[in-house]
Amino acid sequence: MGFIDTHCHLYLKEFDDDIEGVINRAETNGVTKFYMPAIDSETMDSMIDLEKRYPTKCISMAGLHPCSVKDGAKVELKIVEDILRKRRFAAIGEIGLDFYWDRTFEVQQYESFHQQIEWALHFDVPIVIHSRDSMSECIEVVRQHQNGNLKGIFHCFSGSMELAEQIIDLGFYLGIGGVLTYKNSGLAESLKNVSLDSMVLETDAPYLTPVPFRGKRNESAYIIHIAERLAQVKNVDIKEIEQVTSKNAEKIFKA
Repeated sequence: MGFIDTHCHLYLKEFDDDIEGVINRAETNGVTKFYMPAIDSETMDSMIDLEKRYPTKCISMAGLHPCSVKDGAKVELKIVEDILRKRRFAAIGEIGLDFYWDRTFEVQQYESFHQQIEWALHFDVPIVIHSRDSMSECIEVVRQHQNGNLKGIFHCFSGSMELAEQIIDLGFYLGIGGVLTYKNSGLAESLKNVSLDSMVLETDAPYLTPVPFRGKRNESAYIIHIAERLAQVKNVDIKEIEQVTSKNAEKIFKA
């Protein structure tokens, strides 16, 4: 089956010089698919171009990242809506709330999040949620919209077991990435009693590089290190990590 990287930004400029090598190294490490969340209109063309270059491997999402929600959010959202009406995407993402940097556009972030969830329900696609310093708030927004049809992933899960349970109870999956390999993250403890049936793997490349490459550019090949750490945490063979998380990813994205 191979690993599935459910969250990577391989279309960004950090990969311009060696994207073919990035794809090849990932495949050597058993990665078979790369799901690419959108950021905003400035990077949309490069994402679609990479999808066209690797049509069975690199798969696009559509959406407006909360850090891109500024004064022009309505214009950006109109672009997202228009492209959603032109073709089908794997998901709407990454969307959500980010209260790490500042909360200047908090109202607009909430409005954008709610709107994009409604589109996901309308077009029957999952959502991929960014919840930096806002996980509880994002859970509450999802709870407001959950009518039994909303599905998706909480990207870069790094919370407590209690938060994990709330997310799972809503029918969502936990996106497990490089943070799991960080010594003081506490994530390993949170996941010990959480079922693999509720997890998917991701890299967030070029960000959140796992140990032993932390501090360098991340790439999808490094998903093997996340999988190895998760296998240690769950006390199972890495093959089981691969099979279960990839099955979960295919279920979410209807691959």
